[in-house]
Amino acid sequence: MRVVVALGGNALLKRGEPMAAEVQRTNVRKAAVALADLARHHDIIVAHGNGPQVGLLALQAAAYTDVAPYPLDILGAESVGMIGYLVEQELTNALPANTKLATLLTQIEVDGNDPAFSRPEKPIGPVYDDAEAAGVRKIHGWPLVEEAKGRWRRVVPSPLPRRITQIEAIRLLVDQSVVVVCAGGGGIPVIRNIDDDLEGVEAVIDKDRAAGLLAEQLRADAFLMLTDVDAVYANWGTQQQKPIRHSTPGDLSAQSFAAGSMGPKVEAACVFASIKGRTAGIGRLEDAREILEGRKGTVIRQI
Repeated sequence: MRVVVALGGNALLKRGEPMAAEVQRTNVRKAAVALADLARHHDIIVAHGNGPQVGLLALQAAAYTDVAPYPLDILGAESVGMIGYLVEQELTNALPANTKLATLLTQIEVDGNDPAFSRPEKPIGPVYDDAEAAGVRKIHGWPLVEEAKGRWRRVVPSPLPRRITQIEAIRLLVDQSVVVVCAGGGGIPVIRNIDDDLEGVEAVIDKDRAAGLLAEQLRADAFLMLTDVDAVYANWGTQQQKPIRHSTPGDLSAQSFAAGSMGPKVEAACVFASIKGRTAGIGRLEDAREILEGRKGTVIRQI
């Protein structure tokens, strides 16, 4: 099968872990083992998140006051280059010697009038406690969201992906059996300016929505979103929470999920699986094969 795999930023950097280079490399190495297991039997295309990483780069940029902080599209490109390098290298080490791999820095067009630009909701960067959050607000003026009691993160605009500018190049590589790492961090968000030139914008595209668009345009058979939770849960965070193991797009989309975390995953899964014959799956990175085979995670398909 042709399988698009979206790795969550939190699957590559566990919650609460220090954002050190070696910690990320260790996690990417583990991810590469799971991806290599899929790649031995299927054609895989790998997308990945960058929420923790781009947030760290934004903090570093803000700390150096001799120049204006770099905009989010450039920081996104930096983070995607870093993660793509690690993913490609560890996949190269995990796969047979003759495997062909390529990593593409991917620009994705968004609508400059997308309402998301006036409604930031995409969490990026580290988690702050109440005192740290108050300090961040005072220093940077960034909007924050409380993901859980006493756990705050910065939020930024997350416009919908409209067009993958390099889709033909990606398709060409995939058709030649190249394992492609692309659409990292949801792609680098760009718009067409008044001269019809590409221009970066201050935003972060949700990587699951971008990966879903990628899966659709590549006519993939399956779309897996791999993260650090084992499944989609009904009534998450309550005593009544229960994993949803199998669902149809219609049934799952009728339920409510958090806008900044599971909501985009469910939305992307339901859109992709709305066509009969396609399968979407959400679950833990280490369960990738079992999710694809319908034995773990949450599997979404038309009946």
